[in-house]
Amino acid sequence: MSEHEASLPVHIGIALDGAGWHPAAWREPDARPAELFSAGYWTELVKEAERGLADFVTFEDSLSVQSVHHDRPDERTDQVRGRIDAVLVAARVAPVTSNIGLIPTVIVTHTEPFHVSKAIATLDYVSTGRAGVRVRVSGRQDEARNFGRLSVPGRPEDQDCATAGQRTADLLAEAADYVEVVRRLWDSWEDDAEIRDVASGRFVDRDKLHYIDFSGRWFSVRGPSITPRPPQGQPLVCALGHGQPAFRLIGQAADIAFVTPHDRDEAAAIVIELRKEQAVAGRAGEGLHVVADVLVYLDHDGQVALGRKARLDELAGREYRSDALIFTGTPAQLADLIQDWQQAGLSGFRLRPAAIPHDLHAVTRALVPELQRRGMFRPAYEASTLRGLLGLPRPANRYAAA
Repeated sequence: MSEHEASLPVHIGIALDGAGWHPAAWREPDARPAELFSAGYWTELVKEAERGLADFVTFEDSLSVQSVHHDRPDERTDQVRGRIDAVLVAARVAPVTSNIGLIPTVIVTHTEPFHVSKAIATLDYVSTGRAGVRVRVSGRQDEARNFGRLSVPGRPEDQDCATAGQRTADLLAEAADYVEVVRRLWDSWEDDAEIRDVASGRFVDRDKLHYIDFSGRWFSVRGPSITPRPPQGQPLVCALGHGQPAFRLIGQAADIAFVTPHDRDEAAAIVIELRKEQAVAGRAGEGLHVVADVLVYLDHDGQVALGRKARLDELAGREYRSDALIFTGTPAQLADLIQDWQQAGLSGFRLRPAAIPHDLHAVTRALVPELQRRGMFRPAYEASTLRGLLGLPRPANRYAAA
């Protein structure tokens, strides 16, 4: 890749979660733990990300209380516990923002695609075309018990490798069907199905509403949706993947892949693997943004950032570890990493602020100007939809007559 290509504009997303991704972030002097469940708190965070011209923000969600364990609850009382619904938060902040994409997390294992399709379509309407959705699966017993309709095996370590691997593969295959149902429902109304002709008394052309008649291993959905086709046609579908079989789901179903490389070579290998999965799924010509997740501690001096991380770890009683690369340094050093990793074929980065507001402000007020100085980031929003920001076309409706 040439030096010019290495300086192509990069896409920046910000992953919002509570008081920040470090479990002790809520104890920072500038944190606002009393406001974590208020609309104003989330509105201010998203407005700050929009002032920094970020392409999108993501909102974390789950169907069980947070835990230091990936597969079961804990008994800790010294960390943030509890969340408000990600889709509803996105819908609340949508009318008071103008350009930034809004991507809530939805756990597809215990929700119905019909409900989610109309919720995200509604988000696309209230945001005037800035909606996406991040799909997640759940194999946790405690989450299954909150619904009582689906039993799951015990913890992965209590199962043999073949059983655990098949369970994971089934969850992700179910998620692929889930996304297919959602996408078909978004297309079940043609773009001009609504006539709204007062003189003739015709509000809708019933011939332009379509049954999707999806029948698969996990879902049987007739349709059509109750919500007309969203402004973007198809809001963007995102998924986080660390390897197979999650990469297969991404290749089949996603517009944005969130991945967790720890160096440039690993990033390049991931990009190659995802392109292969796209081709296998018959989507080689479609846009798929590969976006690297990085958890960030940013300060004007790298030693200050290291000291802040050490202090937060001490408050938490253990070193905080992440699935993503943990970056500790200055905004200029992070810009160096972004510029270097971009050469691996990544189109963007989703930054996880370790502590909010400190690291969020460091991204929007220091990193972004540094990227702009290098010609790597937009000086202003160039589109008003999430698809437009990411350079993705509005797809044709699969049911519309040629």
